[in-house]
Amino acid sequence: GIIIMAATNRPDILDPALLRPGRFDRQVVVGAPDVKGREEILKIHSRTKPLAEDVDLKNVAKRTVGYTGADLENLMNEAAIFAARRNEAAISRRDIEDADLKVMMGSEKRSRVVTEKEKRLTAYHEAGHAVLAHILGEQVHQVSIIPRGRAGGFTLSLPAEDKMCRSKKEILNNIVMLLGGRVAEELKMDDISTGASNDLQRATCAAREMVVKFGMSDIIGPVSYDNDEEVFIGRDFTHSKQYSEQTASRIDEEVSEILASRHAKASQFLKQHDGALERVAQALLEKETINQKEFEEIFNQEN
Repeated sequence: GIIIMAATNRPDILDPALLRPGRFDRQVVVGAPDVKGREEILKIHSRTKPLAEDVDLKNVAKRTVGYTGADLENLMNEAAIFAARRNEAAISRRDIEDADLKVMMGSEKRSRVVTEKEKRLTAYHEAGHAVLAHILGEQVHQVSIIPRGRAGGFTLSLPAEDKMCRSKKEILNNIVMLLGGRVAEELKMDDISTGASNDLQRATCAAREMVVKFGMSDIIGPVSYDNDEEVFIGRDFTHSKQYSEQTASRIDEEVSEILASRHAKASQFLKQHDGALERVAQALLEKETINQKEFEEIFNQEN
């Protein structure tokens, strides 16, 4: 009459002997919650926390796509801390939005000394991301040049809905948006900086996954070269690739081609919307942070 339960986030490394019938033979997969799940989890973690009238947990659930239960608990705890610091009797919408930014991006670092040249470069960099996101159909919720965590600024564009999969077009558009900061620096500063390093890593990773994992390359074809294995406990450090050096070279060429074509596309879009890019950058230099409504008004102004 004894039932043994166990939990792991790495089921792929378990010994098969543990998973035989009569042992841990039933598996329950617990993934990230959907919008309904997030709303119910938020209700649980706000039971002992007073909420202001402007807080709608359904809207909070919609903007926290991809959050786990632990992330949502952390969000509400951080919101309560913001409310306490402001001597508020209840957690307001502003507290939750500030807590969301802290959870995603880290704390604001207003004390960091930033030169005028760095500030201007960051403004064009983030304006490049924001303008391209808007052109490609994303909702730009906030743009800022105030340093947070390790970032000198950020552009917050959230998905409108939960998605189980992504199309080839969506991945290519995402690469264009990621390259927007670097391209804006090239066009407006006549130079490039190290600020785009994380963007380049994410863009390169996305392009490589298209080729080796998702079979989305017209040249390589619908073939997966991704064995999805990591060097971990029980893995062989001498593990080798499952394809030839010639194929590896073709993969590298295709990844470079994807990045080059998306870079050209980003440059084309920003040149076409040069006025909007300039206006958004100037607004960031003046206000440091602009919200969705302000961004859309600035973007839609006549040149």
